[in-house]
Amino acid sequence: MDTALRLLHVLPTVDWVAFALFFPAWAGYAVFARRRVGHQPSILASTNRVRRQWMLQTTYREVRVIDGVVIQNLSTSPSFFASTTILIIGGLLAVLGTAEKASELARELPFAARTTALVFDLKVLLLLGIFVYAFFRFTWSMRQYTFGALLVAAAPEAARFRDEGISREAFADKAGRIVGMAAETFNDGLRAYYFSFAVMGWFFSPLVFMAATIGVVWILYRREFRSDVLGVLNS
Repeated sequence: MDTALRLLHVLPTVDWVAFALFFPAWAGYAVFARRRVGHQPSILASTNRVRRQWMLQTTYREVRVIDGVVIQNLSTSPSFFASTTILIIGGLLAVLGTAEKASELARELPFAARTTALVFDLKVLLLLGIFVYAFFRFTWSMRQYTFGALLVAAAPEAARFRDEGISREAFADKAGRIVGMAAETFNDGLRAYYFSFAVMGWFFSPLVFMAATIGVVWILYRREFRSDVLGVLNS
């Protein structure tokens, strides 16, 4: 009990409130985005339909070089972000190694909150955890794109679909879902990047942290459910 009380006193109450808002906002939005699709189309749901249509078209092509090239190009985005995330993680670990100097530098920033080195470390550790999570999502997305490429490469020839009665729809459902899952996993990593910007607001004040968290949720909602791109996709 004493240990728990000491931990509670590490941060002021307003910081705990901001911290308690952050994770439910992130997890809550992810759940909301998945369930909202049943009532309102999202960017991911709309592009997943396009991916399935793409895989259906693949069954009609004799030569599928273009499909392999497209999947390779799609996998470059998670690959780039995974490499970038590794650099960010290394930088954050370096900051943890010089926490005293880094916290002193942070205190010199205009409008930055004056905190102890321990609290500064907690903020950096939160950022570090977010980027570690993002790294795992990006690398898993890369692997899923590889699985999609394997399905396209192993697909029967177009004539066999016609002559042997192999289901084009079944192949399109499976391959389209795999590529769609890769895109959804990549989206999880990007969402982590968005929320990392909210955490950066914590270095200024817990109120900025809370405002940034709400702002990130609003931006994500607008882009996934109210963007002009979504309107074009569904037109």
